[in-house]
Amino acid sequence: MDDYFVHILFSDIERFSQDSEASVSGCHEKCLNNSNWSSQGDLSVSYKTSANIYHLESERRLINHQRNYGIIGSRQNSYFIHQVILFSLCGLRVGGRVMSTCSRCFYMYLRQICIEARGFISRVKRMLQGSSDDIGWLQRSEQFPPMEDGTTHFMELLHDVRNGIHRLPNTLVYLLIPGLFSNHGPLYFVNTKQCFSKMGLTCHIAKIHSEASVERNSWELKQYIEELYWGSRKRVMLLGHSKGGVDAAAALSMYWSDLKDKVAGLALVQSPYGGSPIVSDILREGQVAYKEARRIMEFIICKIIKGDMRSLEDLTYEKRREFISKHRLPVEQVPLVSFHTEARVAPGVIATMSHIAHAELPWLPLPRFLYVGDEFASGIISGRKVPVVIPVAAAMAVCALHLKLRYGEASDGLVTRRDAEVPGSVVVRLERKLDHAWMVYPSQKKDQLEADASDMCEALLTMLVEIGRKKQGEDPVANCI
Repeated sequence: MDDYFVHILFSDIERFSQDSEASVSGCHEKCLNNSNWSSQGDLSVSYKTSANIYHLESERRLINHQRNYGIIGSRQNSYFIHQVILFSLCGLRVGGRVMSTCSRCFYMYLRQICIEARGFISRVKRMLQGSSDDIGWLQRSEQFPPMEDGTTHFMELLHDVRNGIHRLPNTLVYLLIPGLFSNHGPLYFVNTKQCFSKMGLTCHIAKIHSEASVERNSWELKQYIEELYWGSRKRVMLLGHSKGGVDAAAALSMYWSDLKDKVAGLALVQSPYGGSPIVSDILREGQVAYKEARRIMEFIICKIIKGDMRSLEDLTYEKRREFISKHRLPVEQVPLVSFHTEARVAPGVIATMSHIAHAELPWLPLPRFLYVGDEFASGIISGRKVPVVIPVAAAMAVCALHLKLRYGEASDGLVTRRDAEVPGSVVVRLERKLDHAWMVYPSQKKDQLEADASDMCEALLTMLVEIGRKKQGEDPVANCI
């Protein structure tokens, strides 16, 4: 297209040059004719002739100069026009490329926005869905053995314990396994151990790092059980609360060949054997603010508590599915009892305080008049200890209400009832409203008409002993204290 326009321009310029030459040559011939006529007419005047000849020569030179200048100028003009056209065409090409690049970038930008919008919507949906499809997955699975309801028999045993009928044999060692954050609560299982010791039973609280992973604690429990067995030559009865029950079940699943002659049974008290919706909702990948929530939990667990982040990760539904599929619990060979409760969400729970530790006060000099007849001052002087209480029940009530409203599931605040039932175990579904911490921390409000945590633990272990003797074909009530 460019060459076509240039060819037309050069044709016009050539035609213009030929017309200019023709006009100049015609003028030159006319002048020569006039000069011939004048020379023939007046040969006698030589001066005029010389002047005319000089004048004609000057005109001829001027005409030749103008002709040459016109041709050169026309060629320069044509070259300039040609360059302008080429520059315009190059500008069009560059402009087209710029527009194409801009449109391509704009399309990619819109595509990226659409991808991010779809990702955000997906994260929102994942967050809103939460653990709806995970709660109770053990009960829905057909590959696990069914549970047996033992609530009625448990209530009978609990009634006997309350009436002073104790059936726990002294031929066993009773190991209480604490749960998560137990290292920061010195009174964890203390009342239960004291009650067992008063009855002449050998009872221990496992000294493990509760904020460690399940696999690490299972190995430590395996060594702990072996030490107790070889030291006393008595089989060990296990009772694990919360994550402690998960750790104990993991020890039996992974090291059953080493522990089958040393363990008499396992009671899982409020343990998230199937997983915990609270932990799963916080650590679920792909939801809104997942990275920020995980960063906060890592700071709390790793920096403040000095624990392992895997202690929480192992309680998610994903990790529990993975672990249970790899390590099966020997439910046919070991007696198992699952115990779970539901937290109370009434407004009066806010005033309930849990006693988790004692704080020792420094010695303070008191006025002399307080030393006589003041029971409170005498108590401070003698013990200098004050109870450390926190509103654990209020926190559990809030969490239980959240799980009830969001998923419609009954829970003790951290573990739903369905996730606390171990396949193949005897399940105790207590109707009394108790939160997750009630079984291990003494409450400031004690009801003398109701059983306390130590009575509950004794009844659970008694049920375990009876189940074990039934499997062995022995008398369930033999060898009782």
